[in-house]
Amino acid sequence: MNFFALDKGVSLFRKLIEEQPETQKRVAKWWYLWEDAPMQQSDTIAAIATAPGTGAIAVIRVSGPQARAVVQVCTGGRVLQPRLATLVRVRAADGCVVDECVATYFAGPASFTGEDTVELSCHGGMLVTRRVLERVLACGARPAEPGEFSRRAFENGKLDLTQAEAVMDIINAGSDLALRAAQNQLQGAIGSQVAAAADTLINVAAHVEAYIDFPEEDIAPDTTDALLQQLDAAAGVMRRLLDTADEGRLLREGIRTAIVGAPNVGKSSLLNMLLGYERAIVSSTAGTTRDTIEESVSLGGLRLRLIDTAGLHDSADAIERAGMERSRRAGAEADLILEVADVTAPRVPLELSETGAHHLLLLNKCDQPAHPDWAGEEAAIRISCAAGTGREALEQAVEQLFLQETGERDNLAAINTRHRHALQQALDYLAAARAALIGGESPEFVDVDLRASLDALGSITGRIDTEDILTRVFATFCLGK
Repeated sequence: MNFFALDKGVSLFRKLIEEQPETQKRVAKWWYLWEDAPMQQSDTIAAIATAPGTGAIAVIRVSGPQARAVVQVCTGGRVLQPRLATLVRVRAADGCVVDECVATYFAGPASFTGEDTVELSCHGGMLVTRRVLERVLACGARPAEPGEFSRRAFENGKLDLTQAEAVMDIINAGSDLALRAAQNQLQGAIGSQVAAAADTLINVAAHVEAYIDFPEEDIAPDTTDALLQQLDAAAGVMRRLLDTADEGRLLREGIRTAIVGAPNVGKSSLLNMLLGYERAIVSSTAGTTRDTIEESVSLGGLRLRLIDTAGLHDSADAIERAGMERSRRAGAEADLILEVADVTAPRVPLELSETGAHHLLLLNKCDQPAHPDWAGEEAAIRISCAAGTGREALEQAVEQLFLQETGERDNLAAINTRHRHALQQALDYLAAARAALIGGESPEFVDVDLRASLDALGSITGRIDTEDILTRVFATFCLGK
């Protein structure tokens, strides 16, 4: 047993109890969660890995220590070689053929889960797929829980938590940029930056703890300025990641886009043109659209959640007024407002709330002569829903507005809400450690806040190892030789 580490842990916990009650509550909560956490399963699991429905093929994934043995039982003892596709027949208990499949065996740890894994590619009918899975389960596997394959990959060190989350982001991506951001995250774009910030904090904590515990070794600590520079460097990395939070929301959820304007200017026609089919009823009668209509479309590599709204004008009709109130709410909650106007008619000012949303003015019916009111309106985007023109200009305008926020296409790294919360916690503890260092407080207080900041960073990737600091102390200072 590492009695030095144990004694240090007891001392820190006692200090938390006496002087940091809020941190004590957090440590107690962590202990409770750790005590109740399930142990890694050693059994073999199986599930259909492709989407439900009828297709050419379906894939059944089997993972665990007995994956190959289970598949060999249900295929009559057919020997599977690693990374070699093998034609097999899955047979029922009475020997009847259930289906003819292609089995591919991946020996652990060189597999997605890090365990022995077999993927059975069978015919894609719903009934035959279910029958193959039932046979695999009857031969010794158990049904996988939701997300269990990715969880095993995480537990076996194949993925960190940010990469595991990226798997679902890839599946749910609704635009090219969302897909690119998810792919970058799967490659470690977020995890590597978090690891870099944590590594810097570990260096500072190593100096602080060496100064606390080994004064007899005559270790000269870095000057306060040098330590502060390292803390500021780590904080800079965290802030840059935090700056991508809004972009992450836009990429994952889509840009909430309200189409607003007076009646009969072409709002519903614009919605139909962008979607490529007749989704909304188009009529010359004012008030045809009385409720909001929402659809999604990919534009300029971004996903837009289009909301067609009721025309804004004076009306005595109670239903129309209710529809216009919804229109104003949609505009207030939007990330982007597309204001549509009829270029052939006089300009009608709209009362739009100041929300900070991006705003684009679209002049419809530009294939006809323009009214003098619109002369000199150079910033407006000219479109014709009837002729189907102007989509490219709108796409370029949306790209210019939002690509500056989502960054370069090849370097997208957009955090999610969980990452944002953990990064903010890490920054708060880091600020406390910095203040304690500047204020000349006891190194123990600096150390407690540094460890709390490291724990918050570790929760992002799911890898928290308090022994890293102790290891760095010995590796950096060669104490005791």
